[in-house]
Amino acid sequence: MGVLSLGHAPGRFANLRRIRSLDPEVDHDEILRLTARFEFPWDYSQGTGIAFMRDYGIPSIAALLDRTREFEDHGTKRYDDTILIGDEATLDGIDSPRSHAALRRLNRIHGHYDIPDRELAYVLATTIVGPVRWIDAYGWRRLDPIELAAITRVTTRFGELMGIKGLPTTYDGYLALLVDHERRYFAHTPAATRLAEASIRVAKEIAPPPLRPLMRRVTIAVMDEPLREALGLPRQPRWLVRAVRAGLRGRGRLLRFAPPRRTAYVHRPTTYPHGHRLEDLGPLSMLDELNRVPGAAPGYGAP
Repeated sequence: MGVLSLGHAPGRFANLRRIRSLDPEVDHDEILRLTARFEFPWDYSQGTGIAFMRDYGIPSIAALLDRTREFEDHGTKRYDDTILIGDEATLDGIDSPRSHAALRRLNRIHGHYDIPDRELAYVLATTIVGPVRWIDAYGWRRLDPIELAAITRVTTRFGELMGIKGLPTTYDGYLALLVDHERRYFAHTPAATRLAEASIRVAKEIAPPPLRPLMRRVTIAVMDEPLREALGLPRQPRWLVRAVRAGLRGRGRLLRFAPPRRTAYVHRPTTYPHGHRLEDLGPLSMLDELNRVPGAAPGYGAP
C-alpha cells in the first residue's frame, strides 16, 4: 500500500482504491476498463503498438503478414481495425453480445489462413506482455496484482473465444510463453523489416506533425535489442536511447501530480472519422465475403 502514501495529485489513487476493492475473477471487465481507459490509456496504447511489432520477429508470421500486403497498402486501416476489434471485444465486457460478434468476425478473418494455435497463442501473449512491460517501465505507477489478474482473465477469455486451447491463466504464464516462443523462433527476415518500416510509416501518419520527423528513430529507441535485431532496424545512438527512455520515465513521474482522468479514453480512428460499424472492419479484399455471412451482427461506432 506504500504507493498511496507518496506525493501525488488529490484523488490520483481513487481508481486504484476502487480496483483493490474488486474481485478480478468477477469484475475483470471493470478493472480492465479503469486500468486501460482511465489510469494508463496512452501507455496501454504504446505498449500494444510495440507488441504488434513483436509478431514480425517470428518468420512464419512475418511471411504471412507480408504476403497479404495489408500493412504496405492499407496500413492505417489495418492498424485501426486491429485496435477497434479489441475495443469491440472489451467495451461492453468480454462476454457481451458485442464482444462475441467481434470475435466471430476475427475468427472468420483468421479462418482464411492456416495459422497454428501456437502462433495465435504467441500473438495473444504479446497483447498482454507489451502493455504490462511498458507500464512497468514508464507508467506513473506500477500495476497492482489485482490489475494483472484481471487483464489476464480477459486475455485468456479472449483467446478461448478464438478457439485457442491450453492458454495460461496467469500473467507469468503469458510472459513465459512469449519468452520461450521468441527464444525458439525470433529471427530476422526481410519481410520483418518491410513490415516494421510500414508500421512506422503508419505511426508517422497519425502522429502530430511536429513529432513526425523523429518518429522512426524514437520508435526504434524504445525497442529492446532482440526486437530491434529481429526487425533488422538500425541501432540508434546511445545518447538518443537514453534520452528517449529518460523522457518517458520523466513523463510518468510528472503524471503522478496530474489530476485523474475523468472520461474514458476511446480510440479515434483515422480511417473512420465519422464512426465505424463492425461490418467495416477487416481486409478490404474480404469485406464482401465477411458481410455475406448469415447472422452478421449490427455494427457499433462512435459518431
